[in-house]
Amino acid sequence: MEQLPYLRRDYRRGDLDETDVAADPIVQFCSWLEEAVTALAGGPGEPNAMTLATADARGRPSSRTVLLKGVDARGFVFYTNRTSRKAAEIAANPFVALTFRWDVLERQVCVTGRAEPLPDAESDAYFASRPLGSQLSSWASPQSQVLQDRSALESLFQAAREQFIVADADDGVVPRPPHWGGYVVVPSTVELWQGRASRLHDRLCYRRGGNGWVLERLAP
Repeated sequence: MEQLPYLRRDYRRGDLDETDVAADPIVQFCSWLEEAVTALAGGPGEPNAMTLATADARGRPSSRTVLLKGVDARGFVFYTNRTSRKAAEIAANPFVALTFRWDVLERQVCVTGRAEPLPDAESDAYFASRPLGSQLSSWASPQSQVLQDRSALESLFQAAREQFIVADADDGVVPRPPHWGGYVVVPSTVELWQGRASRLHDRLCYRRGGNGWVLERLAP
């Protein structure tokens, strides 16, 4: 595509100053997330979508988009199949990175930290809240494994449905698969990025220091 070198835009929606942010990065993140939810309401995009980057024991990286399903004082929560590639890489190397991109606000948040498994009770509670189809797909999909074709996956889904659903009118009770659960990413750094004109972007980075957080401005 010859036009690629010329695809650019200038960012002018806002600015980011040290005096305007919370002392705690989780508090500040939640404020930005609420703004993203409002800005994206009824439109395209998912405000809780995040890129999760992992690396295997040899340092070879991979990334994918997953959904943030919780955020609290511990960190950032997501759920997945624990036999997947991402889970295998976390088991070998628990240090991960997250990226949130809210283009409508010209903002980005980058997180680095350590992924730790959630307690079973917490994974059970979230799994019970999922739609039936999502519960069944967690049983059906051998995530990250090679499939012969699409029909093989649909057959596995139908088998899971027949295992747990008595009749079409019956929602059934689908237990959480033992291979499925949550992780919390305990942050060591949280970087806020606000687009600015002429590529002079604002970057404020929280990093753990002592018993609290140190806030630093980074060059764009």
